[in-house]
Amino acid sequence: MTTNELTRRGFLTGVGSLAVAFTLGPAVLDQQAAQAVAAGRRPGVRIDETPADDSLAWLVLTPAGVTIHSGKVELGTGVQTALTQIVVEELHLPTGRVGYVQGDTQVTPDQGTTAGSKTIQNGGPELRRAAATAFQALLDLAAEWFGVSRDRLVASDGVISVAGTRRRVTYEQLLANADLVLVADRDAPLASPDDYRIVGQSEPRVELPDKVTARFRYVHDVRVPGMLHGRVIRPAGRNARFQAIDPGSLDRARAIPGFVTVVQRDNFVGVVADTEWAAIQAANPSTGIEVTWEDGQPLVAQESLPEALRDPANHYRTVEVVGVGDVDEALPAASIQVEASYFTPFQMHAAMGPSCAVADVRSQPDRETGVRATVWSSTQNVYNLRDSVASLLGLPSGSVRVIYEEGAGCYGHNGADDVAGDAALLSEAAGRPVRVQWSRQDEHGWEPLGPAMAHDLRGGVTNGEVVAWEHITSTPTHVSRPNANPGTLIAGALTGTLPSPLPNSSGNTGTRNGPVNYTFPNRRVIGKLVRSFETTGETSGTPAAPLRYRFMRSTALRSLGGFSNSFANESFLDELAAASGADPLELRLRSLDDPRAIAVVEALSEVWAARPSGGDGAGAGIAFQRYEAEFAYVAAYAEVTVDADSGAIRVPRVVVAHDCGLIINPDGLRNQIEGNVIQGIGRTLKEEVHFDARGVTSVVWEQNQFNPTPQYPVLRFSEVPDIEITLIDRPHEPAWGSGEPAIGCVPGAIGNAVFAATGVRIRTLPMTPARVLDALA
Repeated sequence: MTTNELTRRGFLTGVGSLAVAFTLGPAVLDQQAAQAVAAGRRPGVRIDETPADDSLAWLVLTPAGVTIHSGKVELGTGVQTALTQIVVEELHLPTGRVGYVQGDTQVTPDQGTTAGSKTIQNGGPELRRAAATAFQALLDLAAEWFGVSRDRLVASDGVISVAGTRRRVTYEQLLANADLVLVADRDAPLASPDDYRIVGQSEPRVELPDKVTARFRYVHDVRVPGMLHGRVIRPAGRNARFQAIDPGSLDRARAIPGFVTVVQRDNFVGVVADTEWAAIQAANPSTGIEVTWEDGQPLVAQESLPEALRDPANHYRTVEVVGVGDVDEALPAASIQVEASYFTPFQMHAAMGPSCAVADVRSQPDRETGVRATVWSSTQNVYNLRDSVASLLGLPSGSVRVIYEEGAGCYGHNGADDVAGDAALLSEAAGRPVRVQWSRQDEHGWEPLGPAMAHDLRGGVTNGEVVAWEHITSTPTHVSRPNANPGTLIAGALTGTLPSPLPNSSGNTGTRNGPVNYTFPNRRVIGKLVRSFETTGETSGTPAAPLRYRFMRSTALRSLGGFSNSFANESFLDELAAASGADPLELRLRSLDDPRAIAVVEALSEVWAARPSGGDGAGAGIAFQRYEAEFAYVAAYAEVTVDADSGAIRVPRVVVAHDCGLIINPDGLRNQIEGNVIQGIGRTLKEEVHFDARGVTSVVWEQNQFNPTPQYPVLRFSEVPDIEITLIDRPHEPAWGSGEPAIGCVPGAIGNAVFAATGVRIRTLPMTPARVLDALA
């Protein structure tokens, strides 16, 4: 048993309790641990070559209640409620009896990133087994309490009774003198879905009451004693280099009441002050510090972005993701052949609240914990951020503690990690806790972006059937989250460390949902990874020659490549349907052989039969996607109206059929689908990052007299359509995630509806009025 394990379990000392350890990966008990379990002692546990203290999660039962210790965090998606439902179902408890401790590198497990629609899908079953193991232990305790066999016991609402008698005992009574630590039993009996009382019900979100009554503490609300405020002065361009701070402006900043210090390390420049307003003034070149920058290599021009993505000179790697049959032979032989190209620009996460973090970096470690730096952050992975911050500060990982505090939400890797790096560097320099809240211009200008994507498709149809299909996608990396290297944070890159692994060498080619689930006999999907930047030698993880970006810094945005790939796939399938005179819905049904895929498409049959006739500015379209080609099934129907004079598209109605297996919380699932639809419409009709040779120019929401160039509008409440949802519940199937699947169907369904309404095909997102008018002309 390690020292860290003893510290982790120390909170149980002297308290009657039952704790269950579990892991999200393959679990292996060593011989000593197995013997310890058999002997009733607290076991040491080794988890598949990963240190036990970083791999254990805990479900803790005490007389005061049940607590889940989760490495998966609540991002506003309702997972806290859903995971709680899973636990109380197996424990035969009401939901109000369970607490939730999340995202703290000192007390919760490393369960990876809360992303990819994987929390319920991967974490839920393991948590379910842990709860089932705990329940079996409670039955053992009750059998001993009553002196009867377990098969005579009945449990309900935290009480175990002897069947046919009035003898009863509460969990609190059983736990008062218990002191057990167990390892989750993968063979523990599970509650039957036929007997579910809470799973499958629309339990109210546990955290919403505090949110709607302004009592909830977001990361923006974190305050610690002695805290200062910081702001970072960003370079004048993505590739700009620091030259000097004007001495006169530094004197001006020092005269600001509350000013504390200026921090400069390589290209990183920031200010610290007693108040946020003083920090804002000090960072403003008009009232505070002026920095001279040397312009670096210009970025690829926005107007040439589609061609640049397709240019072989910019490709770092090419991967054939799917190769079935012989496309090169089948395509020329097809009676109808179609080619088309599509494009999606860089897009933002565009969180309504700018990123924020608080860091407290001390010169000496805490005597009890050994922690020198504590960071409060809305990161999606506290362990990865811990390792990056530790490297940034030159500390061992165990000296850094990261505590999750919920932020504004984003669905993907936004600025939450970067602002934590900013706060850590400023706190280290100031010797006191520092809070950094980005401005809107910081958020839009410097958050890592969802990458642009270019698609080239070819297809052939013979006798009404698709006989050949090829999809080539070209895109920068979709993965640049923090890891043990500080260069994955802006602060690390600005202080001279390159990311590791380099974005150029990431294995993710953006081909999520590039493969289709249609049974075309000859199909090929190829992914081309675009080189994001240049640097001498391309040596990652160490100080090296300046990093020179060719394209904007890119990362994970909701569904990664799935949004744009499905836009291209579902639009192109409709193009094949139009070229061959086929009904789009019928062509999809004929091309599917999976009963669950067919079921979600057929669920739209009635609304499809009653769709607008099209051709008069009103039309309807459909799209289908199986998330990552192997998980949740979604089909979507969209109605649009197109104003031929202005080019404006409105989406008044969307219908979604959704099958993600076992539904934990129907209302929570509907929330996720609605959010997918709303964000999907915004990304389809409005959202596009604008940039020049230096960097992002769309740094606020709307174009105005102060920001005359195109900005970054998102969907307004008045533009939200009626959203109708058909949920297909499969209680005996695994539960799959729902945070991302539905968004992939939205752009294709809208694009197909626009074609039905106008007879023109829009192949570039977003479908702005200007693009619609160009197409109509």
